[in-house]
Amino acid sequence: MAQTFAGKRFLLTGAASGIGRATALRLAGEGAELYLTDRDAAGLDQTVADVRALGADVPAYRALDISDYDAVAKFAADVHAAHPPMDVVMNIAGVSAWGTVDRLTHRHWRSMIDTNLMGPIHVIETFVPPMIAARRGGHLVNVSSAAGLVALPWHAAYSASKYGLRGLSEVLRFDLAKHRIGVSVVVPGAVQTPLVHTVEIAGVDRDHPKVAPWIERFSGHAVSPEHVAARILVGVQKNRYLIYTSPDIRALYLFKRTAWWPYSVAMRRVNVLFTRVLRPATSRPVSANPNPTPES
Repeated sequence: MAQTFAGKRFLLTGAASGIGRATALRLAGEGAELYLTDRDAAGLDQTVADVRALGADVPAYRALDISDYDAVAKFAADVHAAHPPMDVVMNIAGVSAWGTVDRLTHRHWRSMIDTNLMGPIHVIETFVPPMIAARRGGHLVNVSSAAGLVALPWHAAYSASKYGLRGLSEVLRFDLAKHRIGVSVVVPGAVQTPLVHTVEIAGVDRDHPKVAPWIERFSGHAVSPEHVAARILVGVQKNRYLIYTSPDIRALYLFKRTAWWPYSVAMRRVNVLFTRVLRPATSRPVSANPNPTPES
């Protein structure tokens, strides 16, 4: 990719809030041409208005759920009928829910896979082949998570989707290299988005006096969406595969890869602590939220 994003066509999912919105605004300031989606129609409209106020062109945008293949395919067909293929595709939209396997419902598991893994696949299969056919190179960005690198407690469903996205990205990194399409996978830790304050924890009362302080401590380590957006764009410019947004995640992943046994002991202790802190919950599983909190 050139050192400037001016005039480049970017597709961003999850553009209504958080990382997606921050990235769209930053790209607008750099003169990129933006194609935006999010399932939050009102939030998407606001982002489009703010991006255009910065002077950026938004030739097409649409409120849709990326887990709906037909909706994504229709948007892609409409975009490609009127515009050239993208230069950069960014899969940012996602949802999150935590819980132990006895508390998570099938709807939790299904939502994580449908949105966090199949959603990006829908975008990739409809927007990347035209990039290949255009023979102009480009870049694909998939936002995974620290939970796609290490075994965070109570993250089984979330990690299933985020590890899957990281694995997909690693394969595409080599598959797409011959087409001069770079691939980056973003692995943020805590980010100061609505997700941090509202993420559903199956069977846990977030407002419990013994739970709330720990959630606040977690929130205190969160970085801003603007910081993450800046790191993503630097990573794209430098064609980095893994894009870290905070040094603690880089250090933890290095610890896992170089000191497996101490890492295993540490993660067992973290799991015990996590369970002890969150155990003051209801004694029965809480039904799944049909629309888990978006992390974008």
